[in-house]
Amino acid sequence: MVEEIKKIYIEAKELVENRWNEFLKLKNSNDELLLFSELSFCVLTANWSASGGIKAQKEIGEGFYTLSLSDLEIALKKVGHRFPKARAKYIYENRWIVGKLIDLINSYDVYTLREYLVKNIKGIGWKEASHFLRNIGFCEVAILDKHILRMLHKYKYIDEIPKSWSKKRYLQIEKIFNEISNEFGECPGKFDLYVWYYIKGKVEK
Repeated sequence: MVEEIKKIYIEAKELVENRWNEFLKLKNSNDELLLFSELSFCVLTANWSASGGIKAQKEIGEGFYTLSLSDLEIALKKVGHRFPKARAKYIYENRWIVGKLIDLINSYDVYTLREYLVKNIKGIGWKEASHFLRNIGFCEVAILDKHILRMLHKYKYIDEIPKSWSKKRYLQIEKIFNEISNEFGECPGKFDLYVWYYIKGKVEK
């Protein structure tokens, strides 16, 4: 797996670094609404797509925080979300965290913060929490989405693709992914972007 992905390293490097700089810029922005938008993006991409989530972010913007519940559901329908009612409700009920995100990010290590998000934010599990933290510049965590899991299974790093996540199972597979990323020479968050480019031919987020 590592040798295969190394083949695209040169062509993907600039795209990955540009995306990573965007993540760091977001982390350092101290903008609660931008951070909440990114958290909402990660709520939306569960069982949907990164490209769909990016489209929703562009079209809805601060509406993740300002729209009424019914208008947010309508906005998600317009961008083609598969579950507009459920995701609108999650995002609406997560608004309590606006005003607290920056303090949380600055007060806790990435692993403590991830567990806090899993326990307290609607629509956020281990993968989604990792996704959000990676997207705001924490490189230590891995986003074990279906594409990554298929790669791990294809190259026999795991015996089967989990149908659901427990904390124990996520951390077990994340440890495997982290070891592979170390072999590749990048932190897990960046390595994920290289794997994504290898699979899709583009770097999303």
